Amino acid sequence: MKVAKLDRDAFETMVRTYARAVFNVAYRIVNDYEDAMDITQTTFIKIYEKFDQYDPARDPFNWICKIATNESLNLVKRNSRSVPLESDLRVDARSPETECLQGEASAQLQRALMGLGLDYRIVMILRHFQNLSYREISAILELPEKTVKSRLYTAREILRTSLLKQGYTP
Repeated sequence: MKVAKLDRDAFETMVRTYARAVFNVAYRIVNDYEDAMDITQTTFIKIYEKFDQYDPARDPFNWICKIATNESLNLVKRNSRSVPLESDLRVDARSPETECLQGEASAQLQRALMGLGLDYRIVMILRHFQNLSYREISAILELPEKTVKSRLYTAREILRTSLLKQGYTP
């Protein structure tokens, strides 16, 4: 069953529910705050315009994430640029010492993540930052599950090697 139209209240609820996740996916792919904001807005505009194509039997996040991922990939392909992530992306900490350690570990991880090729980075983001299943990632990226698993394995190995070169000790 298809839903013909998205009412304003439902759309606002959808934006409130998924905007942060959409921004996070976009930011980790494009590595730019302003671009990620633009992608987030574009994603929700497309959702509103194409809502009649949404199948309510499917998980809405997967559909939304697919649109956000495609918008992010389109921008990366258009720009073909890579800039290191800023190191001020930290997890909330309880003490200055913990915050410092988490900030350093986060910066190392971000550098290693940005060193991955785009195909590997996207599967890592969707699996480990958005906690999606192999099946969900497969649907979003329109890849066989085996390919998703293979890319994840390779990405993890590249990340491990990169982190060890940066001096990270598990």
